Amino acid sequence: MDFDTNIEHLQLAYWNILLTAGPVLLVALGVGLVIGILQAATSINEATLSFVPKMAIVVLTMAAMSGFMLGTLSDYFTHVFDTIATMR
Repeated sequence: MDFDTNIEHLQLAYWNILLTAGPVLLVALGVGLVIGILQAATSINEATLSFVPKMAIVVLTMAAMSGFMLGTLSDYFTHVFDTIATMR
């Protein structure tokens, strides 16, 4: 494999990481931000108040996006294994 092919594989890997982990991380960031603003506005400093809703919404997001995430990852690994099979 030459250098350009390796860079292409790395770009594809990073893109798949963004596609699969990005939505869950963005939801966690948004929920954390909203809860942080609410805690600052109400002066409630309870640790479980920020953890439990964020965890529940992240789990629901993962459940909702699981089909897309599984499809994306299976397509990527099919491509990787096909590439490995065609190597000498």
